[in-house]
Amino acid sequence: MSRRILALASLILFALFPLCAQEQKLADDVPSTSSAAPAPSPAESTDMPPEMPKMKMNASDMRNMAGMNNDGTAHAMLSMEGRQMSMGPHMKMTTLRDLKPGDQEKADQVVAAARKAAEKYTDYKIALADGYKIFLPNLPQKQYHFTNYRYAFEAAFNFNAEHPTSLLYEKHGDDYKLIGVMYTAPKNANWNELDQRIPLSIAQWHAHINMCLPPSDRKNEAWGPSAKFGLMGSITTKSDCDLAGGKFMPQIFGWMVHVYPFEQKAEDIWSVERQAHMD
Repeated sequence: MSRRILALASLILFALFPLCAQEQKLADDVPSTSSAAPAPSPAESTDMPPEMPKMKMNASDMRNMAGMNNDGTAHAMLSMEGRQMSMGPHMKMTTLRDLKPGDQEKADQVVAAARKAAEKYTDYKIALADGYKIFLPNLPQKQYHFTNYRYAFEAAFNFNAEHPTSLLYEKHGDDYKLIGVMYTAPKNANWNELDQRIPLSIAQWHAHINMCLPPSDRKNEAWGPSAKFGLMGSITTKSDCDLAGGKFMPQIFGWMVHVYPFEQKAEDIWSVERQAHMD
């Protein structure tokens, strides 16, 4: 991965929801016997967050949702700059479920909607004029996120395949080439909710976890091959983070998934490697 900072950075504007975690039995996340969705595997179950509470958001909540009041966001992004994220202790992904009736058709509809939404923005200037904002335009990156914050807010509560949170572009000189879109979901959305948005038999969502924010006098330990803090650090548990004097953040961003609707093969449209490594 060349500069991972961008993909995660765009998430600060929509994925850090200050929603109250609710205690809930695992059975609440498991479909009933009348549902076609299979029950999650044990490994999957341990990663399933609680249901997103139904609540209203005030102005302060919206600022927090944008990551403005979260002191770990900037550090998280910078700690990944120029580094390759692997499927290690700082990243989790939904596991592929068995294909059930209707999944492929639903996924195809998402791809068609993503293509339709993206096609009008092949000229990046139209995206800018339509309210999309380039995140960190002066930082060299593999993929630039042009984010629509109104759609980001919408994605916190509902999924609209025609309203991707971000458009993905590659930069070529002074021009940008449109390559895909990004959809998002709240960080406490459970896997069944993600499956309802885009079937987990087709797509794999990912999230960034187990971050220990360094104390002010140890920020230098968040960089380099022997980093202890941040999303590339060796500290991955709250107990170790507490011992080191850091601030532990179980999940720093919300769920995200990239779709490359102009590709021809399914493995390229839903490329896990491409979304995870930003290649």
